[in-house]
Amino acid sequence: MIAGSQMSLAESSWPPLPLAAWADTYATLHLWTQIVGKIRLALAPPVNHWWHTTLYVTARGLTTSPIPYRDRSFEITFDFIDHQLRIETSDGARQAIALAPMTVQDFYSRVRQALGNLHIDVHIWPMPVEIPPPLVRFDQDRQHASYEAEWARRWWQVMRQIDLVLQEFRGRFIGKSSPVHFFWGGFDLAVTRFNGRRAPDRSDPIQREGYSHEVISAGFWPGGGAVTGPAFYAYAAPEPPGFKTASILPAAASYRADLAEFVLMYDDARTAPSPHDTLMDFLQSSYEAAANLAKWNRSELERTA
Repeated sequence: MIAGSQMSLAESSWPPLPLAAWADTYATLHLWTQIVGKIRLALAPPVNHWWHTTLYVTARGLTTSPIPYRDRSFEITFDFIDHQLRIETSDGARQAIALAPMTVQDFYSRVRQALGNLHIDVHIWPMPVEIPPPLVRFDQDRQHASYEAEWARRWWQVMRQIDLVLQEFRGRFIGKSSPVHFFWGGFDLAVTRFNGRRAPDRSDPIQREGYSHEVISAGFWPGGGAVTGPAFYAYAAPEPPGFKTASILPAAASYRADLAEFVLMYDDARTAPSPHDTLMDFLQSSYEAAANLAKWNRSELERTA
C-alpha cells in the first residue's frame, strides 16, 4: 500500500509514481485495459491511425466512449474512485465488476460474462500486444493478479492532471490533431499533430496505418525497460535531420537515441516550481524544433490568438 495518509482527490500537486512500487499492479492493469480496448477495436468503425481503438481519461478513470452494437450502444468504464469496471448500455442495462486483486484469466471471464448478461456477443483475439514475451493468452493468464487500489487511483490522478495539460496544448493547434487518448498497447497517454503531408510507407501494417502521414507526437507513460520511471516523450515521424541535437526545454530533457525520442522524466516535471509550465515548455519546444526542421507551414497550422 502507499505509505502515509491517503492523497486527497482534490490535491493539485503531482504525486510521485515510482515504477518499482506499483509494478505488479501496473502489469495487471496493462492487460486488463488491453481486454477492454480490444472490445472497442472489434466493434467500433475504423478511424484513421487506429483512433477507434483508444481509451479516454475521465473525471473518474478511463472510458471506451460509446461503442455501437446492433441497434444499441454501450460504454465500458474503469472507475478508479469506486474501483469498479462498469458496462452500461443505451437501453439502461448495467453490469459492474469490482476492481480487486484477481487474475487476468478471471477478469477476462467476468468481462465476457457481464457482456453476455447484456446480450452483447463480441469476439477478440485473446493475446496481449506490445509487451515483452513470453505472451500468455488472457484466458490462461493466472500470473498477473495484482491490484492495489491506491496505486491504481494515483496513476489515474497523475494521468488526469497530465490530460488537462495535453488538452490545453492540443487547443493551440488548428491543423489535424488526434484526441488526447490512451493507447492500451503501449499504456501511454498521447496527442499527435499532423501537417497533412503523406509519410513514406512502412512495411509493418500497424505502423503503416499509424504513421501514414507526417506527425509530431508527445505523451506520457509510466516507464519500463531502459526507462526506469514515469516519463514524458516527444518525437517526430519521420524524424527531420537535426532534431536529435535540437535545444529543448527544460534543461532536464534529453534525446534518447535508443528510443528516437526526447524524454523528460516525470519527477523532473513534478518537482519543478510549476509542473504545468515545465511540461508545457517541453511540449511546445519539442514541437517547434521538429516543425521548424521539417518545414511545417506553422502559420497555417497554429492558433495565433
